[in-house]
Amino acid sequence: MKAKLAQIMPFLGCLVMLQSVTAVAQDSDPKFSLSAGVDITSGNYGGDVDIEDTYVPLTAKVDYGRIAFRLTVPYLSVKAPEGTIFDSGGEPLPGSGALTTESGLGDIIGSVTVYDVVSSQRLGLAMDLTGKVKFGTADEDKGLGTGESDYSVRADFFKFADQLTLLGSVGYKFRGDPTGIDLDNVLMASVGGTYKFTPDVRGGLIFDYRESTISGSDSIQELTGFVSRRISEDWRIHVYALTGFTDSSPDWGGGVQIKRALNR
Repeated sequence: MKAKLAQIMPFLGCLVMLQSVTAVAQDSDPKFSLSAGVDITSGNYGGDVDIEDTYVPLTAKVDYGRIAFRLTVPYLSVKAPEGTIFDSGGEPLPGSGALTTESGLGDIIGSVTVYDVVSSQRLGLAMDLTGKVKFGTADEDKGLGTGESDYSVRADFFKFADQLTLLGSVGYKFRGDPTGIDLDNVLMASVGGTYKFTPDVRGGLIFDYRESTISGSDSIQELTGFVSRRISEDWRIHVYALTGFTDSSPDWGGGVQIKRALNR
């Protein structure tokens, strides 16, 4: 069943992309933005030694109002025992060799988001849908990735109440299996909220839950706090910190992201 789903998902993804492009063609005024950041996390993930990773993503976004396309190209550096398989956005598989550091291109990620699939201005409710593909571009020989592609779908829900926005999401990820390892497809969910302190500053808390891709392992549970500030008409900075609550989660992490709008 899993193999069949893995074969079907790319086809479904192509259909979504085709439908999206058709809708996008009706809009002649796209908005472009670029963002770059640094994300650092650390944890033992059930092993004996901490695994430390530095994730440096560069993301390009094209926004057509109702539909947005994103492409993320990351650089990755991982300090871990030899034999570790790192999994961006998932959980590392700890090795047992000598401590070593590997770096290089991470897994490239492409996504499509359709905004306001369901919305009610009267009730202050909205729902977005996102489809995402994580291409297995990271060097599996260095342990920087599984070498396989993953596919995910997610629905994001919003409840607007003056300066407060309540958030919730639910999704599912279809995993590609590296040689000799059977990874489970997983359910993902999150809940939280953001508060607009001033027209330029907002902050919030988000709790993330993800099933483990490894049978018998703990789920991933993380709490992230963040502050985002617009520093000019075209520039915004986003700072965050997180902590995990299970053996499959990082012990701690944090990062910063800077975004620039290229046209308005």
